[in-house]
Amino acid sequence: MDDHMLGDGEPMWPAVPRPWAPTRGMEPITITDVKAFCTAPDGVRLVVVKVETSDAGLYGLGCATFTQRPLAVVTAIEQYLRPFLLGRNPDDIEDIWQAAYVSSYWRSGPVLNNALSGVDMALWDIKGKRAGMPVYQLLGGRTRRSADIYVHASARDFGELEDKIRGHMEAGIRHFRLDVPAPGTSFGATGSAANPAEELWRPLDLERSAWEPRPYARQVLEMFEHVRGALGEDVELLHDVHELLPPIMAVQLAKDLEAYKLFFLEDPVAPEDNEYLRMLRAQSSTPIAIGELYVNQHEYVPVIRDRLIDFIRVHISDIGGLTPARKLATLCEFFGVRTAWHGPSDTSPVGLSANLHLDLACPNFGIQEQMTPWFSEAMQEVFPGCPEIRDGALWSNDRPGLGVDLDERAAARHPFPDHVFNGAWPETRRADGTVVRP
Repeated sequence: MDDHMLGDGEPMWPAVPRPWAPTRGMEPITITDVKAFCTAPDGVRLVVVKVETSDAGLYGLGCATFTQRPLAVVTAIEQYLRPFLLGRNPDDIEDIWQAAYVSSYWRSGPVLNNALSGVDMALWDIKGKRAGMPVYQLLGGRTRRSADIYVHASARDFGELEDKIRGHMEAGIRHFRLDVPAPGTSFGATGSAANPAEELWRPLDLERSAWEPRPYARQVLEMFEHVRGALGEDVELLHDVHELLPPIMAVQLAKDLEAYKLFFLEDPVAPEDNEYLRMLRAQSSTPIAIGELYVNQHEYVPVIRDRLIDFIRVHISDIGGLTPARKLATLCEFFGVRTAWHGPSDTSPVGLSANLHLDLACPNFGIQEQMTPWFSEAMQEVFPGCPEIRDGALWSNDRPGLGVDLDERAAARHPFPDHVFNGAWPETRRADGTVVRP
């Protein structure tokens, strides 16, 4: 008798599973449709993917929001990924991700990565529903009860900024990103309550305002001096340079900010200038958070490996979804880097929920960005099951999957708004008219 066979002719162990083989103990299912939904409950353009299956009523949702170029992502989903995925087994998340990632030959970039993310998150959502568990359980289970958040404290002057921080502190929040907008840039601007995105899309009038690096750097230092003097050491303070400064000036700013003991300084340099992080690290102990603009592992692997950063700030849908993000979180753990996933207003509640499930499962969690005001009535109507915010933290609802649903009829009542330049990122320019990144 063959020593690999049992007496009745059955194999001693099962054959190596193939991508199309059914999951043991579950009925095999297939992907029957992939849809992209465009909606803007708060005036910010969101793209959500719905993956339907042959199991009636079983579907998953994922975030594919690239709000500056959403229709390009929708085309990638509907015209390319949908026919590629029909008939595949949604259980095979890793195989589908790898196959879809290389299917375009030229890979990576925010359009293709967001399209892939929408599908990938939806497959994890399906997997959790099939297992009857929240996704964080599939990632190894909880390492904490909830995820501490930081909020944007934005105001027109330092006095108003201090008042806003004190108001948030009454709600249990202790981490704040400080912003008093310098002339000519939208960062730190406060839109109207009816439309938080309003200020982001206002065209720049160079005759009235322009941005210059030195006044901005001086204002940042004055802002931290005021807030630390007023509130002491009981709050954690952050700031986002958003790659605006020339790299050598960013190094100087990080050195000057050491006295104010920041929780982190975000994006002091652009991805194209990553080598300046070595100079910055050698001269300053200010913690660095970076990665919001990264879309390729060649951008973030070296800075993690060489311990040039303290927090990873990637936008999960921009790197391709939950599958690569969980691997990135593990890589960061081995090098003492904590997570601080990007969580702006142009992350849908589905995407934020994916952030949260990683936050709960990762031992090297650092902080979670959360925009204010909290989820509006319109947002909760379109996305039932939004995570709960209380005691300065984000809490999961513990439903199977990612825990957030989509009301398609409600979503249709909030179509995309018409933005200046079709939603392009607002221009920042110097006094002579030169465009400044980003």
